[in-house]
Amino acid sequence: MPGNEKAGSNTDPDPDPAPYLYLTFEMKRADMAKPYDAKRSYWVPDGEGGFLDGLLESENGGKVQVTVGHDKKVFKKEQIQQVNPPKFEKCEDMSNLTYLNEASVLHNLRSRYQAKLIYTYSGLFCVAINPYKRYPIYTKTAVKVYLGKRRNEVPPHLFAISDTAYRNMLTKGLCQSILVTGESGAGKTENTKKVISYFAMVGAREGKKKDTSKVSLEDQIVQTNPILEAFGNAKTARNDNSSRFGKFIRIHFNIKGKLAGCDIETYLLEKARITFQQEVERSYHIFYQMMQPAVSDLKKKCLLSDDIYDYHYVSQGKTKVISIDDNEDLEFTHEAFRILCFGEEATYNVYKATSAVMNLGELKFKQKGREEQCEPDNPSQAKKVGTLLGIDPTTMMKSFCKPKIKVGTEWVTKGQNIDQSYHSVSGIARGLYGRVFNFMVEKCNETLVDDSMKKAVFIGVLDIAGFEIFEFNGFEQLCINFCNEKLQQFFNHHMFVLEQEEYLKEGIDWEMVDFGMDLQSCITMFEKPLGIVAILEEESLFPKATDKTFEEKLKANHLGKSPSFAKAIHKTDKNAHFGIIHYAGTVSYNVTGWLEKNKDPLNDTIVELLKSGTNKLIENCFKDHPGQGREEEGDKKGKKKKGGGGKTVSSFYTQQLNALMTTLHATEPHFIRCIIPNNHKQPGMIESALVLHQLTCNGVLEGIRICMRGFPNRMPYPEFLYRYGILKSVKNPDEKKAAEAICDDMLDSERYRIGHTKIFFRAGVLGYLEEVRDDVVTKLTRMLQGECLGRIRRKDYQRRVKQRKLLNVLQRIFRRYLSLRHWGWFSIIQKTRPLIGMVNIEEEIQILEDAAAQAVEEFKTETSARKTFEETNSRLMDEKLALLKRIETEQGDLSSYQERQAKAAAQRADMTAQLSDTNEKIKEEQERKEELIKDKRAIEQEASGIRGDISDIEVQVQKVEQERTNKDHQIRSLNDEITTRDELINKLNKEKKHIQEINSKASEELQAADEKVSHLSMVKTKLEQTLDELEDNLDRERRKKNEEEKQRRKIEGDLKITQEVVSEMERSKKELDQTVQRKEKDILDLNSKLGEEQNAVSKLTRGIKETQGRVEEMEEELEAERQARAKAERQRSDLAREMEELTERIEEASGATSAQMELNKKRESEVIRIRKDLEEINIQQESTVLSLKKKHQDAIVEMSEQIDQLGKLKLRVEKDNINIKHEIEEIKVVSDEVSRAKACAEKTGKGLSVQVMEMNKRISEANLQLNDMDMSNKKAQAENSDLLRQLEEIDQNVSMLQKIRHQLNNELEDVKKHCEEESKERQSLMGRFRNLEHEFDGMSTVLEEETTSKENLQRQCQKAEGEANLWRLKFEKEGIAKIEELESIKMKLQARLAECEGTVENLNTKLVNLEKSKAHLQENIDDMSTRVDQSNIINCQMEKKLKQFDKVVHDWKTKADGHSQELEVSQRECRNVSSELFRIKNGYEECMSQLDEVRRENKSLSEEIKDIMEQISEGGRSIHEIEKQRKRLETEKQELTAALEEAEATLEQEENKHARLEVEIMQVKTEIEKRLQEKEEEFEMVKKNHQKLVEQMQEALEVESKAKAELMRTKKKLEADVGELEGALEQANQIHEENQRNIRKYQENIQKANIQLEDEQQAKDVARENLVNAERKANAYQNALEESRTMLEQADRARRSAEQELTDCHETISDLTVQNQSLSAMKRKIDQELDNLRQDIEEMRNESMIADEKAKRSMLDAAKLAEELRNEQDHTSRVEQDRRIAEAQIKDLQIKIDEVETAALKHGKKACAKLEGRIKELENEMDSEQRRLADSTKTLRKSERKIKELEFQSEEDRKHQAHMQELVDKLQTKLRNFKRQIEEAEEIAALNLAKFRKAQADAEEAEERAGLNEHAMSKLKVFGRASSAAPFM
Repeated sequence: MPGNEKAGSNTDPDPDPAPYLYLTFEMKRADMAKPYDAKRSYWVPDGEGGFLDGLLESENGGKVQVTVGHDKKVFKKEQIQQVNPPKFEKCEDMSNLTYLNEASVLHNLRSRYQAKLIYTYSGLFCVAINPYKRYPIYTKTAVKVYLGKRRNEVPPHLFAISDTAYRNMLTKGLCQSILVTGESGAGKTENTKKVISYFAMVGAREGKKKDTSKVSLEDQIVQTNPILEAFGNAKTARNDNSSRFGKFIRIHFNIKGKLAGCDIETYLLEKARITFQQEVERSYHIFYQMMQPAVSDLKKKCLLSDDIYDYHYVSQGKTKVISIDDNEDLEFTHEAFRILCFGEEATYNVYKATSAVMNLGELKFKQKGREEQCEPDNPSQAKKVGTLLGIDPTTMMKSFCKPKIKVGTEWVTKGQNIDQSYHSVSGIARGLYGRVFNFMVEKCNETLVDDSMKKAVFIGVLDIAGFEIFEFNGFEQLCINFCNEKLQQFFNHHMFVLEQEEYLKEGIDWEMVDFGMDLQSCITMFEKPLGIVAILEEESLFPKATDKTFEEKLKANHLGKSPSFAKAIHKTDKNAHFGIIHYAGTVSYNVTGWLEKNKDPLNDTIVELLKSGTNKLIENCFKDHPGQGREEEGDKKGKKKKGGGGKTVSSFYTQQLNALMTTLHATEPHFIRCIIPNNHKQPGMIESALVLHQLTCNGVLEGIRICMRGFPNRMPYPEFLYRYGILKSVKNPDEKKAAEAICDDMLDSERYRIGHTKIFFRAGVLGYLEEVRDDVVTKLTRMLQGECLGRIRRKDYQRRVKQRKLLNVLQRIFRRYLSLRHWGWFSIIQKTRPLIGMVNIEEEIQILEDAAAQAVEEFKTETSARKTFEETNSRLMDEKLALLKRIETEQGDLSSYQERQAKAAAQRADMTAQLSDTNEKIKEEQERKEELIKDKRAIEQEASGIRGDISDIEVQVQKVEQERTNKDHQIRSLNDEITTRDELINKLNKEKKHIQEINSKASEELQAADEKVSHLSMVKTKLEQTLDELEDNLDRERRKKNEEEKQRRKIEGDLKITQEVVSEMERSKKELDQTVQRKEKDILDLNSKLGEEQNAVSKLTRGIKETQGRVEEMEEELEAERQARAKAERQRSDLAREMEELTERIEEASGATSAQMELNKKRESEVIRIRKDLEEINIQQESTVLSLKKKHQDAIVEMSEQIDQLGKLKLRVEKDNINIKHEIEEIKVVSDEVSRAKACAEKTGKGLSVQVMEMNKRISEANLQLNDMDMSNKKAQAENSDLLRQLEEIDQNVSMLQKIRHQLNNELEDVKKHCEEESKERQSLMGRFRNLEHEFDGMSTVLEEETTSKENLQRQCQKAEGEANLWRLKFEKEGIAKIEELESIKMKLQARLAECEGTVENLNTKLVNLEKSKAHLQENIDDMSTRVDQSNIINCQMEKKLKQFDKVVHDWKTKADGHSQELEVSQRECRNVSSELFRIKNGYEECMSQLDEVRRENKSLSEEIKDIMEQISEGGRSIHEIEKQRKRLETEKQELTAALEEAEATLEQEENKHARLEVEIMQVKTEIEKRLQEKEEEFEMVKKNHQKLVEQMQEALEVESKAKAELMRTKKKLEADVGELEGALEQANQIHEENQRNIRKYQENIQKANIQLEDEQQAKDVARENLVNAERKANAYQNALEESRTMLEQADRARRSAEQELTDCHETISDLTVQNQSLSAMKRKIDQELDNLRQDIEEMRNESMIADEKAKRSMLDAAKLAEELRNEQDHTSRVEQDRRIAEAQIKDLQIKIDEVETAALKHGKKACAKLEGRIKELENEMDSEQRRLADSTKTLRKSERKIKELEFQSEEDRKHQAHMQELVDKLQTKLRNFKRQIEEAEEIAALNLAKFRKAQADAEEAEERAGLNEHAMSKLKVFGRASSAAPFM
């Protein structure tokens, strides 16, 4: 069992428990060093149920602003709670906290818990937090620490609670009780065990060691724990050893305090766990202990197997717990049975009954035929249960299936179904286990109660579950919460009874309040006649009652009638039925199954069988049950336990609860509240919301609420005077009166009470006293430091004076020596001087001998005396040891106290040593300080000359730093613009894709319709053709020969025409190459022009950046002004405090106010003059800020216009691209026609079929090269066209930019003039406005000062009158001579009062005027706020429009995806048709005639390849030349040559071509793979189709010829789409590359010298990426060309085969021309729709541009920040004025104090004159000090500004570094992805090559077969055998 230990298992000495009980000095010092502001430190909620420490900044109505960390947050005033002073940190008793609030309680518990102090007092409570770790605080040494000690003498511990209960029991003779409550997992069981073990150790009897054979009573009490835990504890989700029942343990003692017995009472065992457990839980420990081998014969006797999973009841959840050793716990349980004298028979009967519960779950029943009744199954298991219970198994199973029921006077059997039988079995299992548990408790009580011993008193320990609020609250939660409600009422009553008794004992005025009645309404709702318990009882006895009727009856009787009954809250449980308002919160209950749980029904037939069985234990357990057919027992109406015949669970529980409450009311209670710190079982971790929830449920916060109603803080008078006597010097020796005098001056009478021996305070008073005490202590320490430094300096001065005097003496003596050293008599005197007064040596020796003899005698006497003393000392030590042993046996070990005393002495010695060290350090620091002051005065003179130079240098440094920050800001803004542009580009690309997908969808729909029409026409033609072919086969065969000859002649003519066309195309190609070269030259010129224009734009951007930097400077100044304002406010508050103290001193004596008023007026005039100067300076600064902001905004508008123009240009470029794509499509159509003509010409080479087979390989290689060349040619053409367009656009841009530049320059000059005029007017207006505001501020300050002075004067008058009366009495006694002086003073005071009244009237008039001006200003502020709200509304509308635009874009994206899918479907169909065409190819016989022409074309193409390679190299050189201008020449040449070599290698090797493809071209590869697969399938289809009839082949030829034309059209469309997509891809790549280049440019400007290597690497990457992109495009075009070539070859072969049947071809051509016309019309419609969509897109873009312009307009509102700057500056100037006025008042008041004191001392005019002179000197000194202070404040502000600027720079550098690191990481990830993609592409390319070669081989085989088939077909045509297919098999 957790916590159990074997006897003698540990022989090591106990570890020291002090670190886990006491606060160390280091902890206290660290707590005192924490920052704390008594007026500003507050707790604020953190949003997760906890609190954070913050500083109060401002308060506005019901809301406050608090600084938490570096963030400022706004809260409601009710949400913040005040922080306690550091004195109360880790307070042992939370009721002593001055601020008793939730946050302070939680913080105190957390800080103590994290310091490994798990126990804390809260008034009468002892709060215990589960440490989830074993601390050595329960050992014997810990017990000795708490033995016989008071609670306030030792740290918090449950041993202290236990010891106080034990001592109160002995001293008062009253019974005690300890209530341990808490949630599951909080540690209730462990704490209860520790309390019981403590009482067993304390109350152990003396004679127990003598008789070792007999088990002692204390051991038996301790050994009840293993049995109760084995049978009553289980694993839950929160706790591995959770007690699932409540218990009240009474430990009885005799009169001497020794143990006399024990008894246990249990409550609400959780019986549902016996038959059901959740997945993470486990049943009771005893089930799993019995499966262990610790007791060897247990399993055999109990008929148990070795596998726990054989028993369903106990294996539904977990079966093994890591923290519990079931084998060891079985040993503990078995040993406990022995110690508690159960006996072997009873012990094994308990085990058997437990095994029977396990086996009952394995009883099986089966359905009986078609009847609803069931019958027994598995008789072997029933036999086990019968033998364990001692009953017949067959009758038992029969009773389960057919129990007996009494109907009238007869007994009838009732058939049950399977579910009812299983319910009956589970009910018997639960009832049997509960009764066995009760039997064990009774047996323990019999053993622990000894009737022979006298029981005087007892201590009861209540271990019960605390208040529970779960997601699902049922019957058990209602019972537990009802019990806790009564316990909380008991606590409230007891707590405040004690409080009020103490108030009465101390003699405090207090009205008696019964707080125990707060919870009475809820309790009466449970207990009254129609209460919840009574209704539950009634419904349980009513046979037809259901949960619904119970719910309705509850609501009818209590809803709306009982204040504690409420409707259910459905947050956690949606099916909850009602709620109850408890003290800890509202709990919603679900009444499902309450009536069944309350009835606890049992099968009476089975119970009767068990009662008549042979197992005595079970017969004893069911003796209270009436059974069945026992009339003699049925008539009895004695007590029945729960589960009995007529008694319900609720009635039995209420009886137990009432008995418990009567017992508790008869005892003196003590309370322990256990708390779970977190749900993760992690030591040192506190979850705030969880702990606060438990504090409310446990009643701790309720106790604090009651404390707050009274006087929670109290102190004895000696302690109060010791700590707070420093606040006021009171000479009264009576401590009570002295404390009262201190409190009268410091506090209101309602905030404290004076008792007989203590002083009582309300909550929060001690915090105020601590604040005042800290101020006094700091003041005294400063005075002490000054006095100490003065004394040290005076001593030093005296020492130096003496040294100077002695130096003079030394010099005088040395001079005499120099004058006399050569005189003879002087040398004689020097030599004879030692002989004068020489001592006689013999006399001295004799004296020493006498002294030695005397010393020897004294030594002998001392040794003899020492021996005697040692003997007496040893005897006394023996006596002392005996006494110590006796003390240890009686009262406990004093060694702990001595250790503590030694520790305290050591700590005191350390502290004294530290104090002496600190004093010495203080002295040294004071000396250093004085020396530094002197050095400072000397350096200040030098610094005055250097300050000018430093200020100039600082200005230069600030400029440089500002420029740097401006550049950083520009870079950031440009990066943001780049990202926004990228996003726009992505959006446009997505829109384009969407439009293309719409087009493809439309085309596919058209194709589908055409396919339907074609299919119907094909069906029709097939039917007609079958009729015609059956009738006219012979006619067709005859005509074919003639038609073929005609067709051959026509084809020869067409061939000649196509050759001429090819020659013309070659000429045009050469001309185009020449034009491309010309355009490239033009592009170079335009690039140079573009660079010049970019330089001009960069100059403009620099000007914008400079204005932005100035704006940032002004914002920084604004922040500095705000900080200065905050500092000035602090200084003002400090000065106000000093002023209040001085005014109190002035009120004690009267002074001359008239002179002070004149001085004030003079100084006010000076202040007004200084204010005007400050206003002028501020106005100038504001005007400059406004002008700079306007310039900045104008520049932003210009840049936005430029961006708009560039966007329009981009749209034009896109339109041009689309036109070019259409042209490309037309060229492709022409090339297709050329290829067809070429195929016709190839028909002439039939005779060269043998040579064609040999030259196929060469032709394939030549075709690949030709494809490469065609792709490169097309690429060059496309690039040339793009470059031409770019040139045209650049020209247009240049012209536009020049025009815009001229316009902007003109507008800029006009705007500058207008701004200057407006700035002048505004300066004048602002000057007037500022003057008025400053006059208003000055008048308000003067008014406040005058009101305060008026109040002070009134107080002075009152005090003066009182003092006048006192002086009158004094002077009457002393003499009449002073009466005249008093009268003159009185006249002066009256005159001053009159003057003050006049000034007050004037100030009132001024105040009225100021209030009017204030109202006017408030109206202006309201207008501005309305404007701000309007701008916010406009901003929200724009955001909504943007969201709508995003939705439209999303819709277009979905449409584009659909179009892409349709495109893929059409491509698949195209591939299928092409594969069918490929089957019928037989044109290889005609290829030899064209072999020479192919060779010539190869030569020409090789020449073109060379030209294209040269062009590529020239293009690469031009690219690298542009980059060479920025980077080093030599490195770039090497890199480019390497890159070109790699490119050539990749072009030569066909296997590596596909390795550099990007993700976009992977789709093409997948399509190729699909095509290859489809071709393989089609080849297999060809093999099958060749075996069909010739007629079917002819029909297929006709159908395929028609489909061919359709596929050619679709092919053209698809090629056009592919070209458009490729163009879009190229544009996107170009835009992306341009953006990347811009980014790199800016990065290079930032990191010119530091990151050159990185720049070079980036340039390499750019070059490589360009090359890779070019190569990828080339490869893509090559692949497309290869595909087109293959398609051309297929078409040619199909054409050759189709030419044999010309008549059919003519018919299909006519049909296809009609379809072509219809498709062209559809194409035009689709183009129109495309144009419409593009127009819509342009409109959407225009709308987005308009939205951007509106957003920019909203930026103009930022100018309002200037007004805030002005307000802040005004406020700072006001604060400075207030500070100066306060300083002047302080000076004047000090002067008055000095005058009054001198007048009171001397009463003469001479003293006044001297004092006036002294006052003037002091004024001069104060002026000089003020000047120094002003200089120091200026230097301080400058230094603060420097620090802020440096911090800002460091933050910016850090952010920039992080940004660069992110960019590097992104690039690295991209490189890795590219490498991975390249590797995957290489693998795919290798697979594709293998497949392609295989497909080529298959194609060749198929072509050979097709040739054979065609030869056979020609033979058949000759013979006219149309239907014979045998020769082709």
